[in-house]
Amino acid sequence: MITIAEKINATIPSTRRIIEERDAAALLELAEQQAAAGADYLDVNVGTGHGSAADEVAAMTWAVTTIQEKIETPLCIDSADAAVLEAGLTARQGKPALINSTKATEENMAAVVPLAARFQLPLVGLAMDDRGIPATAQARLAACQNIVDYCAKQGVREEDLFFDPLVVPVSTDITQGRITLDTIAAIKRELPRARTVMAVSNISFGLPQRPRLNSAFLQMAVACGLDGGILNVLDQELMGAIRTAELLVGKDKRCRKYTRFFR
Repeated sequence: MITIAEKINATIPSTRRIIEERDAAALLELAEQQAAAGADYLDVNVGTGHGSAADEVAAMTWAVTTIQEKIETPLCIDSADAAVLEAGLTARQGKPALINSTKATEENMAAVVPLAARFQLPLVGLAMDDRGIPATAQARLAACQNIVDYCAKQGVREEDLFFDPLVVPVSTDITQGRITLDTIAAIKRELPRARTVMAVSNISFGLPQRPRLNSAFLQMAVACGLDGGILNVLDQELMGAIRTAELLVGKDKRCRKYTRFFR
């Protein structure tokens, strides 16, 4: 499974301070820890909620440049603003990356999908439209299909898309775990060349014993066809849950990943 490390995200207070103070040493330490833990991508989201759009563009350019001077792990350039995405993609200087994200609205797709085509990079698509997050798995699948159709016109292939089913905390709606799992299964069935990715820890927000919930949900999602997770790669229990799930669904030839991890 593809792991996208979640800690370089300015919604986290400690990371917000790093971004606002341009603390290069602390940023690199955080990046190095996650890279050493085996992350396939490092998510980079610099939206602090303060300052102007130009400030966020400058912060993204700084963060990407700083990390890539020392770290080889590819970056997941993460923003709801196409201008910020473009700044990060330009700063990466041709290195591998993942674009996060677009949603199924004409305005957003028109701004973001051409970036995927221009930079020839994979793109995360959110299972939502102009009405927000749909209430059913079938409606979320329809949003994903709209993104596939739009991308095809721009020369972005289905196999270069990662779809996020959008995890809503079960503390706000007890049906959301099942809806997310059904959405993953539907995407894998109807859009078989695309891949799936989700922010794992969203499921447990507001509840006790969050690591336990996150691990259980992740294993269920892998059984439904999950291909990647935005998660805390420093959480050994969660990383162990990935290896266990991959083993049990037949994705770990000769049990080597599982055995290596638990040694």
